[in-house]
Parts: sequence; C-alpha cells; structure tokens
Amino acid sequence: MTTITTSPVAPLLDRLFARDEAEHPGATPSAAAYWSSLSRADRDGLMRSRTDYAAFYALMKDVPLAVSRETGRLLYMLARAAHARSIIEFGTSFGLSTLYLASALRDNGGGRLITSEFEPSKVARAKANIAAGGLSDLVEFREGDALETLTRDLPDEVDLLLLDGAKALYPDILDLVEDRLRPGALIVADNADFFPPYVERMRAAGSGYLSLGFGADVELSARLG
Repeated sequence: MTTITTSPVAPLLDRLFARDEAEHPGATPSAAAYWSSLSRADRDGLMRSRTDYAAFYALMKDVPLAVSRETGRLLYMLARAAHARSIIEFGTSFGLSTLYLASALRDNGGGRLITSEFEPSKVARAKANIAAGGLSDLVEFREGDALETLTRDLPDEVDLLLLDGAKALYPDILDLVEDRLRPGALIVADNADFFPPYVERMRAAGSGYLSLGFGADVELSARLG
C-alpha cells in the first residue's frame, strides 16, 4: 500500500485529473479564448520567453497546466527510489505534481518539499489540495517569482528537483539550486523541449549530468560526481 494508491490522496488525484481532462472547466473565458486563438508558433514563443513569462502565467492562472498521470507516477517512483528527503519544485500550479512528490516523502518516512508558484490564486488552491491529501506538514509553499523565492533558505542537500514552470527559466532555476544538488540527485524537467538550450546544456559533454529524454515530454537528468 502506498500513499498515492490509498485514500485520501488516490481519490483526490482522480478528481483533480478528471477536472483537468474535462477541458479545464475552471479556466476564465478570456484565458481559454486567448490561448486557443494563438498559433502554435506564438504559443511556443510565449512558453520560451524570458521576458513575458509573468504576464503569460498570470493570464493562465485558472488553467491547471498539470503534469500527466504518467509523469506524476514517474515523479513518485523516482523520489521513492532515490530515498528522497529533500525536494524542490519550480511551478506548483494546482499541486498535482506536489501531491505525488509529497506522497513519496510520506512513504520515505518524512522530509521537506519546497514548492514555488508565481500566481497567488494557484497557491491558494494548491494549499487546499495538499491539505485535502493530508500532506501539509511536508510542504513549504513559496509564493512569487522563483528567481527570488528560491534564493534563500534552501536545504544543504537536495535529492530531487522538479522544473515545471516557465520553460525559459529552467537554466536559471538550476543555477540557483545546483550547488545544493547531491551527487546522484535527479532533475526532472517537464516539457523541456519548449526550451532547447536547457536540453543542450544538460546533455553537453562535461556538463556534470547524465541526461536523456524520457517519454514524450520529460528530460530526466542525474547529477554526476
């Protein structure tokens, strides 16, 4: 028996994914209309922007932007296999990935998950979801721009880093956390293909990482040495 396969987390995940899969019923009409009106090139441009991310994610404040069920289970499995006790997450959204990671901490015997989210309304909903899952004691929420919230009071050693916010900021967030990553630490970057420079950095010879694409939308990396 695991936390993600039993109550209260399992039925909670089912409800949250059902909402997401029902075409984001919580999205404001303006956000949904704006997103659907963009060409694929314009969508990619916004996802890769290093200057417009704040406005973009503010507009998407009612859209879940969640990891897939498969990626969520992968996160849980990786955190369990790594015996993770210290996790940092960039991009909380409504807290689905947070539920998987915090569940792994619970099943590992405890720990600390620091999660950073730009949008206040998403932080509020994520906190409610984490509380509903009985995992609040494991999660520290940091509201605001992660380029500021993740500059202070980080654990001495980090076992797992999840990158799932503004894609163009993946290298910057990695820079903030890199000195804390223990040898063998795992970095999971969701939809990293939206920002190829990050993928190129992680796969480059001498980068200090072993990295590969995993599934359709994840870049999975391990810290070497």
